[in-house]
Amino acid sequence: MITKRIIPCLDVKDGRVVKGTNFVNLRDAGDPIEIAKLYNTKGADELVFLDITASHENRDTIVDVVERTSREVFMPLTVGGGIRTIDDFKKILRAGADKVSVNSAAVKNKYLISEAADKFGSQCVVLAIDAKRRGDGGFSVYINGGRIDTGIDVIEWACEAEELGAGEILLTSMDTDGTKSGFDIEITSKVASLLNIPVIASGGGGSKEHFKDIFTKSEASAALAATLFHYRELEIPDLKEYLRQENINVRI
Repeated sequence: MITKRIIPCLDVKDGRVVKGTNFVNLRDAGDPIEIAKLYNTKGADELVFLDITASHENRDTIVDVVERTSREVFMPLTVGGGIRTIDDFKKILRAGADKVSVNSAAVKNKYLISEAADKFGSQCVVLAIDAKRRGDGGFSVYINGGRIDTGIDVIEWACEAEELGAGEILLTSMDTDGTKSGFDIEITSKVASLLNIPVIASGGGGSKEHFKDIFTKSEASAALAATLFHYRELEIPDLKEYLRQENINVRI
């Protein structure tokens, strides 16, 4: 039985963890290093660190914060935001990340995925997809922190990314992001059922039951949340114990 992962996400702007709703109305949630240390003791399976305005402001990820965070945690660390080149991958991996997440740059140059996979291994390459529902019921890929609609179909892009060498998909529903109304089971299920690589569900986690639903109603390998964990509305040990009692395999 595959072990399902629980992953907190640190969205960072100007060196501080922030959280908003539907990618806007950001509010301060604390120091990234201190929050990462707390999650390390709480039994998080991995940590995702995203410099959420890096692509939009055309600047590099804050490498020194990544380095300090990586020294304090002993779980896999995925880092993204402003990743545009193979040199950016190298810089982030050298700073202590285990995996690198790329979004906007991969849409603009899809061969960045294959180049990175060839150089560092597919296991290091995470494609982040920000998905938003269209009027026709489909889902479109957004880039630059959810600011630009590319018109690309989410399912087609996820499948192509796997072929190019991506080792994992971080799938965020912009419609449910920060709402705590539940993960978007529809798009997660559609993507995860078609791929042979892990899919992380992101956006909308608001209760223990929501995590149970995403794991039992889709083939998601992991579930990511921020608001819920940052403000201590749900503790990871309590969540994992609940999931274990619901016969969902998690690492206790």
